[in-house]
Amino acid sequence: MRYFSLVLIFILGASLAGFAQTLPYLPNPTYQDGEKLTYKLKYGIISAATGTLKIENSKLRFSNPNAFHLSAFGETSGAFSVFYTVKNQYDSYIDGDTYLPYLYTEDIHEGSYTRSEYATFDHRNKKVSGRKGTFTSPNNQFFDLLSAYYFSRNLDLSSLVKGDKFKLTYFLNDEVDQLGVEYIGVEKIKTSLGTIECIKLSPEISPGRIFKKDSRLYLWVTNDGNRIPVKAQVEIIIGSVTMELVSASGLKYPLGKRVSYSK
Repeated sequence: MRYFSLVLIFILGASLAGFAQTLPYLPNPTYQDGEKLTYKLKYGIISAATGTLKIENSKLRFSNPNAFHLSAFGETSGAFSVFYTVKNQYDSYIDGDTYLPYLYTEDIHEGSYTRSEYATFDHRNKKVSGRKGTFTSPNNQFFDLLSAYYFSRNLDLSSLVKGDKFKLTYFLNDEVDQLGVEYIGVEKIKTSLGTIECIKLSPEISPGRIFKKDSRLYLWVTNDGNRIPVKAQVEIIIGSVTMELVSASGLKYPLGKRVSYSK
């Protein structure tokens, strides 16, 4: 059952997208203080988990007073919580101008398994220091799971064409790794919040004990000023897992409103 929780974590953070070199980003954030997104994760037709993403101005002081506090909480729900309980909290503090992380923490409770993390980032020296030691990044623009998600919302995607593939560097589970994402195109999809035009991406996944050999993960992100994920879907060994946005508040722009950086 632990692999189910890994799928949850992967999908909630699966909007990782980027470029092989220094990643170009928008000068102003696509989000603001007070934004809150709530998701429901389903295994087939069964409601399996919920997730909440929030952003607020940071109360902790860093070198740049313009800093954000990002938080994510995910837990199993319904019948799944009877057999296996997941309650995971993630927090990241980022520079409000570069979107790079200063500090990342996590508090993981998955059945009898627990894990905590406290990691600080030194981008000048390409280092991240966590509970298990200090790790080196191949570049000075690297992220934790949560800050990677918010950074990817601010990427300049203007040069993308269908089939382009890019990479982003991130720190997770005591290692620095890279994730590639393929740009599929733009399409409209039906959601619980209405029909929305979205940017469709396909983050890379590795077949194994969770995913089928030919499984592909698809992610739909609003093609508006907010760039919020509204749906993710992937086939696993038995069945499929779908994440859907069920509520959104505190958005910087009206949902669906196109802006200068819309595709």
